Amino acid sequence: MDLDRFLQRFSASDLMIAEEFLSTWLPFLTKDLCEGCADILRGRIRSLNTGSHQNAGMSWADIAQQDEIEKKGMKNMDGLVEEEKVEVNPTKTLLSREDRERIRFKGVKRKKDFVCLERIGGKIVNILKGLELHTGVFSSAEQKRIVDFVYDLQKKGRNNELGEYTYSEPRKWMRGKGRVTIQFGCCYNYAVGKNGVPPGILRNVIADPIPNLFKIMIKRLVGWHVLPTYCVPDSCIVNIYEPGDCIPPHIDNHDFGRPFCTVSFLSECNIVFGSNLKIAGPGEFIGSASISLPIGSVLVLNGNGADIAKHCVPAVPCKRISITFRKMVRAKWPHMFKPEPDLQNIKPFDLSKGIDSQQEKKEWIQTTRRKSSGRFNRAKNKPLHLDEAEEALEQSFRHGLINDGGSHSWVIRHPMQ
Repeated sequence: MDLDRFLQRFSASDLMIAEEFLSTWLPFLTKDLCEGCADILRGRIRSLNTGSHQNAGMSWADIAQQDEIEKKGMKNMDGLVEEEKVEVNPTKTLLSREDRERIRFKGVKRKKDFVCLERIGGKIVNILKGLELHTGVFSSAEQKRIVDFVYDLQKKGRNNELGEYTYSEPRKWMRGKGRVTIQFGCCYNYAVGKNGVPPGILRNVIADPIPNLFKIMIKRLVGWHVLPTYCVPDSCIVNIYEPGDCIPPHIDNHDFGRPFCTVSFLSECNIVFGSNLKIAGPGEFIGSASISLPIGSVLVLNGNGADIAKHCVPAVPCKRISITFRKMVRAKWPHMFKPEPDLQNIKPFDLSKGIDSQQEKKEWIQTTRRKSSGRFNRAKNKPLHLDEAEEALEQSFRHGLINDGGSHSWVIRHPMQ
């Protein structure tokens, strides 16, 4: 049966659902396929997205359209949603761009109560304090747009169309070694150079500028209160993982400010934290706490989670892409670096925007406080503060209720709010 005739049996909305669903499962569907077969399958799935199903009633923010809008000089700093001129049913009530963005913004889930207690220097410390996990920031359609763009960058890198220090694809000489990296804004040296230069930002190297699509992601992260306005990223690094690739234990260099964040694509994976991570084998690490990073999630690292605990990514089971956004410390800027004008003065989304009645505003504030509170429920719904949890564990150590074998961790995990 002709493929086009087969597709004609389905509506545009059916094709959209199929395309988004199959795109999410691409890592599994292409596993163990040769690159040629995998490309054919990717192309078939992408062909389902004919564009005819995109309409003004959709709630997801169309990044692809937004960067076209910015190229034409149409400014829209409050969000990434833009109306499309299409024929719609006049009897159907359509939400405004602002209302659709407000719905998306309110739907973001934010987990900020990670706890893993370790004894460090004789004191009980929550090594995960400062970590945040945000989900729902980027829709499936937006993730697909970003992933496709990353693969386009990889092709340019292989064709020597990117800067000398921008694209790196080392030879895979052992399991876990040789992941692809693409750096923008600055170039970072991971190890001591041949001339004795320590790890850090290469100040004499001019890096490729941040692409427009990644700038739009930064505006979303700051605008939707994922990153603070005082730490707007001016650099980013893309990691492209093949099955078996990993990132060894480390603490991010202080040439970069805090907080910083990592966005995950294509597949879910774990990130491991601990003040004393151990290498169990190639791509295998043992730590005090493991956090799952869902597809499309944003992990923010700050405080103890960025500076006391080391973190690592064990060997991934299938293809994965991550984009880490960081702000350089001004004293470490490359000598020829100039801040991006369109990343200055980004305004965060108004938390009460579009809420009309006082009652709705009150209910929204109460819901927001519940979602972002770092408390734990116990009997009679009494809150157990982190200080109480730390004190309880310290008392256990003092009275010998817990045998401290030099380093002990107590992990409290909670489902996503």
